[in-house]
Amino acid sequence: MTSAGWAAVLPFRYQFAAGAVAGTSENVERYPLDVVKTRIQLQHGVAKDGQGYTGVLDCFRKIIKNEGATRLYRGITAPILMEVPKRAIKFSANDSFGPFYQRLFQVPALTQPLAVLTGASAGAVESLVVVPFELLKIRLQDKTSASRYNGLFDCLTKVVRQEGPLALYNGFEATLWRHIVWNAGYFGCIFQVRAQLPEPSKSANPKAQKTVNELVAGFVGGIVGTTFNTPLDVVKSRIQSVAKVQGVRGKYQWAWSSLGIVAREEGLRALYKGYVAKILRFGPGGGVLLVVYSAVIDMFGKVV
Repeated sequence: MTSAGWAAVLPFRYQFAAGAVAGTSENVERYPLDVVKTRIQLQHGVAKDGQGYTGVLDCFRKIIKNEGATRLYRGITAPILMEVPKRAIKFSANDSFGPFYQRLFQVPALTQPLAVLTGASAGAVESLVVVPFELLKIRLQDKTSASRYNGLFDCLTKVVRQEGPLALYNGFEATLWRHIVWNAGYFGCIFQVRAQLPEPSKSANPKAQKTVNELVAGFVGGIVGTTFNTPLDVVKSRIQSVAKVQGVRGKYQWAWSSLGIVAREEGLRALYKGYVAKILRFGPGGGVLLVVYSAVIDMFGKVV
């Protein structure tokens, strides 16, 4: 039975565990790219007179030179804690929504439109969990606010005390759209790319062919999902980076209006700030996620 087949019949707890393992393995390796991506996204305008970042390599160089290499892992505690429920929910919800929509629409097998709908639904569920972690991560990664916080729990305490508990869900709407778009692109592409690749069972080395298929499908899905959701990621970072002040209306409030503000003030290209760093992370990362998830699902399927 394939990993997709095992995922459909395994209990939810096994799907959850497989997603958690996959997410953690991808996150630790590529976290510095997330720091760089956030720094570039939070930069208003273009770099001038040596101030700001001109690109991914320049950002890496300046962070290491001016702040030390350890700064590239600043705020990693939040995504590590987030990664287990986030990735677990991503894959388990996707695997659960598939059969649900097949029954709802009376379709015998998953189709391309259903794969997109399933991914979008999984992204919506995923966003409910990740918003507080994302906000704390952004605050710790942002150079202008990093000095205010001594670490994750200090950041959490100060946000709740100074801005109120609901501030942890600041940027929820933008996060919701970001995850809906990414997951729809990711899982929709995986479905289509898998269909175009050689069937592992017909290969001389089924295990190797399956790994190649998952790497390719996940890689393409990661690139497509990132391409579609980067503008929403830019405005989400802008919304969450600014502390709420009672009685003061923030410049960035809602996802779609913020897209208009960034495009109008900085140009359409500004909506793709941090895109290269995201592609470097979520292209290969999307492949790693799918390979590890499929491998763990296969392992559970054989021992359960």
